[in-house]
Amino acid sequence: MPRFPAAPQGRISARIPPLAPGLLTAVLAVGVAFTVHAMAPVLPAMTVAVVLGLLAANLPGTGMWVAGRARGGLDFAGKHLMRAGIVFLGLKVSVMDVLGLGWQALLLITGVVLASFAGTYGISRSFRLTRDASLLIATGFSICGASAIGAMAAVRRIRHVDTVLPVALVTLCGTLAIGVLPLLLHPLQLTPEVFGAWTGASVHDVGQVVATAQTAGTGALAIAVVVKLTRVVLLAPIVAAAGIHQRAAISRGANEAGRNGAESSRSAGPLSETGGADVRMPPIVPLFVIGFVAMVGFRSTGWLSPGWLEAAAILQDVLLGMALFGLGSAVRVQTLLHTGARALLAALAAWLLIAALGLGAAVLIIQPH
Repeated sequence: MPRFPAAPQGRISARIPPLAPGLLTAVLAVGVAFTVHAMAPVLPAMTVAVVLGLLAANLPGTGMWVAGRARGGLDFAGKHLMRAGIVFLGLKVSVMDVLGLGWQALLLITGVVLASFAGTYGISRSFRLTRDASLLIATGFSICGASAIGAMAAVRRIRHVDTVLPVALVTLCGTLAIGVLPLLLHPLQLTPEVFGAWTGASVHDVGQVVATAQTAGTGALAIAVVVKLTRVVLLAPIVAAAGIHQRAAISRGANEAGRNGAESSRSAGPLSETGGADVRMPPIVPLFVIGFVAMVGFRSTGWLSPGWLEAAAILQDVLLGMALFGLGSAVRVQTLLHTGARALLAALAAWLLIAALGLGAAVLIIQPH
């Protein structure tokens, strides 16, 4: 009898074992992060996940594990599970809630995001960070933290390893906000509503916004979440703009390469005429960002019951928690201290800028009646 090849099974078995140790490690870490968050609600589970990743990478007993057998699965989580988490993030955003802020508030929040993006990029470049690092830091700080960094890295084709430092910085500064902003509530004589709007307009990650705003009560938390999710909505258009810019840059480079090749090697036959034309263009908007937009629309229909939304939120937290643990586990503190000092100073300067812009917007959004 003829023997049929078992190639598909072979491919699957060859792929699953390298991923399994890392994915199981990430699942365990997320469980610990949720437990810590349940015991100390002021600590967001996503922040704890990053910290656990940092510890795993730098403690002697676990450093070899996350750098060795677990590395494949952790890298998979940091890239692919991050994208899946971004899709489910869309189910937290309702267009009706965003529109309920009014057009003036929407313009102010959009202005804060754009000014934060431009200012953070300029600060990062002034500290001599690379263009890619500056772009990722600006995206994460101005929109929605690590999720935005993952989306921008995909559309700009930035290497996964180059997202590690921006994610670490956005997590650090978001954690700093949890401790510092509540201390300024009374010295600045802010009402809970203004404090909530300030938190939503200036803190990076959704979980960090909740942890910061809830210190001022439910009124602050409600406005903080709506303002923050309004910033999240801007992820899609900003990523689309970056995609269009990237395609234009690639097209220009390909055309120039084609012209130069044609001029220097006219005698090479038909190949010279195609020069650099055969270039694979990145998508204007990655598929997972389209999924994010679709989920926003689905949530806005009101068809999903609270139970389904809660289940989706838990799934999103698990996916992002695994992704953030994977990214954190790639950060070596020794390397960070040697190469990330300028990036840390740039991040702190950008954090102060965004806090100032967010406070100004919050005061204008919550105008006394």
